[in-house]
Amino acid sequence: MSSLVEVKVPDVGNVPEIDIVEVLVQPGDVVAIEQTLAVMETDKATMDLPSSAAGIVKSVHIKPGDKVAEGTLIVTVEVGAVPAEPVAEAAPVAVAAEPPPAPVAEAPKIEPVQAVAAPVEPVAASAEGYKPHATPSVRLFARELGVDLSKIPAGSGRKGRILQEDVKKFVKQVMTSGVAVSGGGAGIPAIPAVDFTQFGEIEEKPLSKIKRLTGQNLTRVWLNLPLVTYHDEVAIDEMEEFRKAVNAGQGKDGIKVTGLVFIMKALVAALQKFPSFNSSLSPEGDKLFLKKYYHLGIAVDTPNGLVVPVIRDVDKKGIFQLSKELAEVSELARVGKLKPADMQGGCMTISSLGGIGGTAFTPIVNAPEVAILGVTRSKVQPVWNGKEFEPKLMLPLDITYDHRVIDGAEGARFMEALKANLADIRRLLL
Repeated sequence: MSSLVEVKVPDVGNVPEIDIVEVLVQPGDVVAIEQTLAVMETDKATMDLPSSAAGIVKSVHIKPGDKVAEGTLIVTVEVGAVPAEPVAEAAPVAVAAEPPPAPVAEAPKIEPVQAVAAPVEPVAASAEGYKPHATPSVRLFARELGVDLSKIPAGSGRKGRILQEDVKKFVKQVMTSGVAVSGGGAGIPAIPAVDFTQFGEIEEKPLSKIKRLTGQNLTRVWLNLPLVTYHDEVAIDEMEEFRKAVNAGQGKDGIKVTGLVFIMKALVAALQKFPSFNSSLSPEGDKLFLKKYYHLGIAVDTPNGLVVPVIRDVDKKGIFQLSKELAEVSELARVGKLKPADMQGGCMTISSLGGIGGTAFTPIVNAPEVAILGVTRSKVQPVWNGKEFEPKLMLPLDITYDHRVIDGAEGARFMEALKANLADIRRLLL
């Protein structure tokens, strides 16, 4: 006998809204378990949606452009009508990932509001003492768009509860009137549009969704966080000598240990000594969330843009395990197979340009983290030892931090602790 089975969106992590970008089946198609039914996209990743049942597709309930969430009905499959056969192209749920910080739903076609040159009154001034009523998910949605919910006097939900549609309506009204959504970036005039065809031939190429959403997040951080970057360098001759010895001892089939894993271990040791760097500031800016775990985000360059997979519990893992995990997640990131959970929960991010070049740069904090470490290519330089110049392998380091949480003196002391760990890796055993 045959029966009808509803295939729904599975748990894909803390992602409240997902875009359907492609539907690969239609009514009458024969599908197998794990066959890809549709391709979904979040603000940080794309993922295949596999079938949890084998049979004949009776109805398709989605189309490209729809927004879905966990539990949304995708297709209805008649099971038992045909034998379940494996499909060659079957693929598990997989994604191509920020950074940033935790994934959030994208507001359709809503760009961060830049504000106008002349100050104007808010669209809806809140009454003194007014406390807006909204669910946590709506509050998160509003924060990601930079919307102050107190500016929305009443929502369309039950008893005036503010809904996502109310937030979207408010943003559209703000964009039309030219009012800044929140204090961040207020008074900054928008960059005027330019017709570049008047100067010669051009090609118009849309940004990938990852780059577009990453750009929006970085703009929010740049406008809302008082950022300070501290530059320094450290001699890593002993660390590099030890790394080469370790790799030589492992042989060609062993796990390759990179300098990045030593930086990860040294960074965690510094975080343990300076807990304010391993924290997040509340949205209201009145308290710190000090984290007792040590998960590091590692920025990875991919064809679709920069993504930040998270390596968990770095303090509890050795260099071989970290090297193995780092190689695995980097490959998953490059081929677009990371899951949303793989990019959540980071305490601090490392952005390394060592394989490319450069002497220094200013990385932008991956909020809600409060600091980010930048690393560029090491090179041999003459260093004065008090008697003569001697060649030293110097590694440039750049740390950017949220000045609301960390002051300059603490930032400098943190860097000194990090340098001490890298200069003498034996400290990591203490």
